[in-house]
Amino acid sequence: MIALLLRDLKLAMRAGGGFGLGLSFFLIVTVMVPFAVGPETELLSRIAPGVLWIGALLACLLSLDRILALDWEDGSLDLLATAPLPLEAIVTIKSLAHWITTGLPLVLIAPVLGVLLHLPASAYLWIFVSLLLGTPALSVIGTFGAALTVGLKRGGLLLSLLVLPLYVPTLIFGAEMARRGASGLSIETPMLLLAGISAASVALLPFASAAVLRINLR
Repeated sequence: MIALLLRDLKLAMRAGGGFGLGLSFFLIVTVMVPFAVGPETELLSRIAPGVLWIGALLACLLSLDRILALDWEDGSLDLLATAPLPLEAIVTIKSLAHWITTGLPLVLIAPVLGVLLHLPASAYLWIFVSLLLGTPALSVIGTFGAALTVGLKRGGLLLSLLVLPLYVPTLIFGAEMARRGASGLSIETPMLLLAGISAASVALLPFASAAVLRINLR
């Protein structure tokens, strides 16, 4: 399992669809927003949690099609499906590799980019915690979407259309948690709901992804 994880991490870095591309897109979104809405500090502070969450969500989308596509193209996916390791574990490892190369860097850089949006000082911790709780769900749900569209030509657009509606609850509760934290309000309810979404996604979706892959590999 560790060897497969290391392999996927190396592929993600070499393919250019993980660490660098996601961070670059996240930075571009954060820089462009003040130009679009104006330089008013109060307005930027109010919308900063939502903007950071939307930027992180869209940055995750950029590399979803690479989670399984590279293995499909070179035939590695067929070999992995016949390996002693269960397909559910393989899908989980690929989700973990995607989170490490895409989700985790976004979690770490979000508070820094919050400076560009005049994020309130009280919100830095909560934007970090909310993304840390929510981005695993983005990777696992994205892996499920990648399993649905693997093997399809130009499936990137279809993948985005399938995954974006599934991302909405994570976006709502993640941004709400950060917004409430910035305002000094109770964050217990959105935090529990966000953690519940991530926990349910990690527990259930690998089985759904593995079942879809078995169908596509027949």
